[in-house]
Amino acid sequence: MSGTFPSSPAPQSIEVQSLEPTLVSTTINLKRQARSRGGQRWGFKVVFAPMSRANFDPIFAFSVKQRGQYETFTWVPTTIGTTRGETGESPVVDGAVSVGATSCSLKDLTASTTNIMKSGDFFKFSGQNKIYMCTSDMSSDGSGDATLSFAPKLATAVADDETLTINSVPFNVSFASDIASYGTNVTGYYSYEIELVEVP
Repeated sequence: MSGTFPSSPAPQSIEVQSLEPTLVSTTINLKRQARSRGGQRWGFKVVFAPMSRANFDPIFAFSVKQRGQYETFTWVPTTIGTTRGETGESPVVDGAVSVGATSCSLKDLTASTTNIMKSGDFFKFSGQNKIYMCTSDMSSDGSGDATLSFAPKLATAVADDETLTINSVPFNVSFASDIASYGTNVTGYYSYEIELVEVP
């Protein structure tokens, strides 16, 4: 782990990718056979608006320090890194959750609250680096309990009473390439784009 990617200036755009390798073959009679390789990770294409040298140099220095794809680091994406629901909630897992699960029970939420988390929100269990996505809007019942549906399938078991991070979700990532490059011109501004991949 080699630090946290600078949060300023924020990217101009972020393209999010879900990378889930699948083995697909077609038989001689054109029947399709597909098999999941059982893994998933998030990928990102991040584009920055033209920057002054003062804003750019710290970002590029951090990037070079990663030694291409060698190091991993924390990156908190703007906008998409925080729930669209109730940002003041602190969900807690209610009961251990096994590998392969796609839902879990939560407790300690504000009772009878709708859309605490919304479909498409990212979140993280406290005991692991993997980031998951909420797949349906989640609301609490009168006791402050809720069921969270998510994808991909749970990669590592989750213990009872683990907390969830739903705001400023930290992705553990590396660069997708060993080449770090940028562009500049007579205006004195710098253009910079990067590709990141999740390292669970």
